Amino acid sequence: MMSAIRPAAVAGMFYPDDPDRLIAMVDGLLADASAHAAADDPVPKAIIAPHAGYIYSGSIAASAYVRLRPAAGRISRVVLLGPCHRVAVRGLALPSARAFASPLGAVPVDGAAASEIATLPQVQVFDETHRAEHSLEVHLPFLQRLLPAFSLVPLVAGQATADEVAEVLERLWGGEETLIIVSSDLSHYLPYDAARTMDAATRAAIEHLDPTPIGFEQACGRVPLCGLLLAARRHQLRPRTLDLRNSGDTAGDKQRVVGYGAWMFSPSGRSRTAGAADEKTTATATTDDRRQFAAETEALLAQHGETLLHLAASSVTHGLRCGQSLPVGIADQPGALLQPGASFVTLKRSGQLRGCVGSAQAHRPLAHDVTENAFAAAFHDTRFPPLTAEEIDGLTVSVSLLSAPAAIPFTDEDDLLHRLKPGEDGLILRINSHRALFLPQVWQQLPEPRQFLDQLKLKAGLPAAFWSKDVQAWRFICRSISSDQLADPAGVWA
Repeated sequence: MMSAIRPAAVAGMFYPDDPDRLIAMVDGLLADASAHAAADDPVPKAIIAPHAGYIYSGSIAASAYVRLRPAAGRISRVVLLGPCHRVAVRGLALPSARAFASPLGAVPVDGAAASEIATLPQVQVFDETHRAEHSLEVHLPFLQRLLPAFSLVPLVAGQATADEVAEVLERLWGGEETLIIVSSDLSHYLPYDAARTMDAATRAAIEHLDPTPIGFEQACGRVPLCGLLLAARRHQLRPRTLDLRNSGDTAGDKQRVVGYGAWMFSPSGRSRTAGAADEKTTATATTDDRRQFAAETEALLAQHGETLLHLAASSVTHGLRCGQSLPVGIADQPGALLQPGASFVTLKRSGQLRGCVGSAQAHRPLAHDVTENAFAAAFHDTRFPPLTAEEIDGLTVSVSLLSAPAAIPFTDEDDLLHRLKPGEDGLILRINSHRALFLPQVWQQLPEPRQFLDQLKLKAGLPAAFWSKDVQAWRFICRSISSDQLADPAGVWA
């Protein structure tokens, strides 16, 4: 059993252990952050904030915490979830302690709330995972400087699903008195530019309330973060990115950085239809993003497209011999292919589809993404049996590189159909747990928007006539290269 008060474990390391120095540091971080917070900002129901040492991530965390000031008098309970870094746990762990200490005093644990969730099978009392864990502790001084009085529901999340976390949050949701905090850092130990690319993809997933692309490489707090995204979607919260930087921007070198981000989630207070000015701004930004992506990707394919085709083909033939995808040696690849990228690999034989698997968002180095997707297209596309060696003859491979998905605002199905751009838009459709994607190339077989959308719903496992207010849609573009575009198409299999 833990003592009645869980003592501070990382005071003097992650943040000052002297109360006066700690107060000065936290207040300074909040003062700096307040310069970027508008007076009419909504009060968040939930925030995501990092948990590194304050010299690295304190300013990013402060950008979220400063948004609590208008509600400081009414927030009386904080549900704080973070990942386990030292002692693994199944599900989510509560402590037996009745309070958590920091140099600024002790914060009581909400015993009634803890009892409310302790009946859930994914929740247990497990002190060992709390004893030296820093992911919860580092947030306490910020809360203590902002909230006059509050109780804490401290949860370390281990091996749990997003649905299990969301179920816990649902029980603790409460009203304006309850604040939810998810503690997470982002990418770890990548070069500066690679980290920025990966963290930007994580940002897009959070802004779309989409936990699917977020792996542990993207966020060490993936488990509680993904649970929050599910809960936020159910409660129609609106996410907003407040800050996104890394240790190379704050207090470290740029060779191996850790990413940090801050987000707030607030009640939307508005319909799904954006105002005219918002739509015009969004459309302009989307167009600019598309142009930039198209130019950069066309240049990349011109220089490295044949290399990507060779990687894809080699992964298929390696899979035939060894039963796994081709290992990618970092030293053997150009730097452009080591940046995070989203790809689809398509296999055809005699002009007929033989497999197609890909990634909707960038979450790993492009070279690795292509080899993994090529292997999966050959051997794990559930629409086809695994590829055989006899089928290599006449097999073509194409690699498509995808832009980041952009949410499509719409009021109903007819409005969505009107907004689609045939021949240009790839489309991601999600309705609760149903999800499907069409590449822009599918317009060649399904040139009418109604037909395109109906077939995508069928691919998602829904009737073509289905519609619901819960439908969400994202568009993207892609640029592709195929082995049949090469002077020696068979050469990619050599």
